[in-house]
Amino acid sequence: MSTSTATTVKDTGARTEAAAAVITGARERIDDLDGRIIGLVQERMAVSAVIQRERIASGGGRVNLSRELEILNHYSGQLGKPGTALAMTLLELCRGRI
Repeated sequence: MSTSTATTVKDTGARTEAAAAVITGARERIDDLDGRIIGLVQERMAVSAVIQRERIASGGGRVNLSRELEILNHYSGQLGKPGTALAMTLLELCRGRI
């Protein structure tokens, strides 16, 4: 096994070159997905800011708790208990950016 192959296998935690190659490719895909997810979260934050700005300008409150409950239920219904935590994080990121 060459030094670069040994390093790749070691860096992935794999025990074979073939497994290391699969892991390396999958990690690249995850990195791409993470970038897209972050972009979508940033877009969601911008859209949420528009909603909050309009709600406040019309005399409403910054947050709409019934809408937040809908979002929590949607995420938990699709992803289970971890979905609730994810939705809470998204709501926290999107609240009060005005």
